[in-house]
Amino acid sequence: MRLLGPGEVRRHASALETISVTVLEAAVPLFEEALSVACTTIGIFEADDAQKYWRIEGVKDIGHGEELLADALSIARTITGEDAELTRTRTEAEGWLARTYDAFPQQDVGRRFAIRGTHLPPERASRRLTIVLDAGVAFGSGEHGSTRGCLRALEMVAYRNPSRILDMGCGSGILAMAAAMFLRKPVLAVDIEPWSVRVARSNARLNGIGTLVRAELGNGWRTQAVAQNAPYDLVFANILARPLCRMAADLAQHLAPGGTAILAGLLRSQGRMVLAAHRRQGLVLERWLHEGEWSTLVLRRRG
Repeated sequence: MRLLGPGEVRRHASALETISVTVLEAAVPLFEEALSVACTTIGIFEADDAQKYWRIEGVKDIGHGEELLADALSIARTITGEDAELTRTRTEAEGWLARTYDAFPQQDVGRRFAIRGTHLPPERASRRLTIVLDAGVAFGSGEHGSTRGCLRALEMVAYRNPSRILDMGCGSGILAMAAAMFLRKPVLAVDIEPWSVRVARSNARLNGIGTLVRAELGNGWRTQAVAQNAPYDLVFANILARPLCRMAADLAQHLAPGGTAILAGLLRSQGRMVLAAHRRQGLVLERWLHEGEWSTLVLRRRG
């Protein structure tokens, strides 16, 4: 499960509903974007054992953003060719946030990181680097296998002391914040969604590293800030398998000689496809990590 949030949670909503669509994997990004115009949180789940279909669920105030939602869904259906039906289920507002909190305890990841919600009491002294997130907007909260894999991979490559670091498709900014805390280096975080950029900036300030994490709105590798700061010694790309394949050439061009790329958001069954696309661009595999059914690839550019 991966939670998404376009901004502040409506903590006192009187009437909520859960809306959902089921689509092929390739259509997930556009339908995820469509639901995000009206929903405060979004979850993405496998809908079948063959891992071809995914269910995207969102929680929203009843009646909120209906016109924007209808337009966004129409665009997603037209572009993808998916005639996905929107389903609605009434969700009890009372207790919803409490259930969200219950599902977001502290997450200890690897040897160095701890992810804590703002709803938890202040922790005692810890040897772990603690990243604090609001459970209500905690997409990329540390509980998803792809996020955990990226954090474990960061621990493994930190000894290289990278100076130029990019988090492509940053979401909550959790990977950018982890790198900034661990390495004490500035990190550029980029996302195509305005609400992701706002949340990433807010999270960086919340964790006292607002000066180290620079979150920018942009369209992938075409983002001006990305081009200006290239080449990169370390790149995170926790996205989806097919977008990673399409972006392989751009990644290779923006990665410094000897630079490292940490790729995630792919299932075990998709790892070879993503690896092949990047090998064709001259990148070599260093590590292949698994967290449940999710894979993380650690690749390096020769040189």
